[in-house]
Amino acid sequence: MSETVESSESHAARELDAVDPLAGHRKLFALDEATVYLDGNSLGALPAHVPARMAEVIGREWGELRIRSWNESGWWTAPERIGDRIAPLVGAAPGQIVVGDSTSVNVFKAVVAAVRLAGEGRDEILVDATTFPTDGYLAASAARLTGKRLVPVAPGEAASAVGPGTAAVLLNHVDYRTSRLHDLPGITAAVRAAGALAIWDLCHSAGALPVGLDAHGVDLAVGCTYKYLNGGPGAPAFLYVAERHQAAFDSPLPGWTSHADPFGMTPEYAAADGAVRGRVGTPDILSMLALEAALDVWDGVAVEAVRAKSLALTDFFLECVAAYVPAGRVVPVTPEVHAERGSQVSLSCPEAPEVMRRLIERGVVGDLRRPDVLRFGFTPLYVGFADAERAARALAEVLAEVPAGARGAS
Repeated sequence: MSETVESSESHAARELDAVDPLAGHRKLFALDEATVYLDGNSLGALPAHVPARMAEVIGREWGELRIRSWNESGWWTAPERIGDRIAPLVGAAPGQIVVGDSTSVNVFKAVVAAVRLAGEGRDEILVDATTFPTDGYLAASAARLTGKRLVPVAPGEAASAVGPGTAAVLLNHVDYRTSRLHDLPGITAAVRAAGALAIWDLCHSAGALPVGLDAHGVDLAVGCTYKYLNGGPGAPAFLYVAERHQAAFDSPLPGWTSHADPFGMTPEYAAADGAVRGRVGTPDILSMLALEAALDVWDGVAVEAVRAKSLALTDFFLECVAAYVPAGRVVPVTPEVHAERGSQVSLSCPEAPEVMRRLIERGVVGDLRRPDVLRFGFTPLYVGFADAERAARALAEVLAEVPAGARGAS
């Protein structure tokens, strides 16, 4: 790598950071300058004001008000209230998102409920063949429970695979390994035209790019909040139920907090109106209120601006990798075309385990997907162009030290 190339790229990074309209948001997060944090696609950084809010929740709302906080501090309505704050980030009108439980639990609710909504005469569930494993496990369980066949399909073939026998289709919006962005509008239209229901897993797109749930007619969706939404480790997930389906939404987990009269304690279940039907048990208040506070960093931020910076960041990182890294040592597996790319860059590297270990030692934190994928997540609210360049230079330095073929610990 020549001094000319390094100087040119450094100048470019400084110029891009100088005109970045989101650059000021970095100070809202608890980050240190010694680390380039590129793992927000697994766990978002801590918003700096959240600890003070949690001290208030624990000290006053729990410590002093105690049980009164279910009413006086708004604990009881938190799942719907926080859902309405997430709604604009995924293109949904209020009243269609409820927060609670894990992504896995919400996937199960959504798939079983979709099969029930689809009605009789449909005997198959299509599932993303490249999906995050848990989605596949849960779809298989839902198929056994409902007596349907589970049919794995490549996301790009889902539109042509759906037919009159399909009840529901479960797909990931962004592939967790490669960051390939799938065609949510086109696939959803094909699924609905066939009379089936479209369920989207938004774990790697919520907070990273526009989704347009309402605009594109999505039926059901789930997503986590601890990645690009920065809700904290194990933060509760969300469930989207399109308004047109809410009256008939039949959850396979009809818990007491989704009852029309939860404190009536009647033996017969009567579902509440609206997205509340997606609730199950007592909300996890501490995690939920940490998430609610974390969402403050989105005040005044347009998802479209986040997407524009995400594409610019990932383009710039790929340019830096091409400039600094010896040819042939890594191969991008993330699509080059913007319309097919999420907010991470994945590089295939035979020495990936050892390379990532050494990168983290140097303060460049990405992650690994075995056997050979290096993942670098770009969270536009706190990652800058200088970060992208530093990561690419560190990658080149590490590859100069690691012999080709060295696997290291996995």
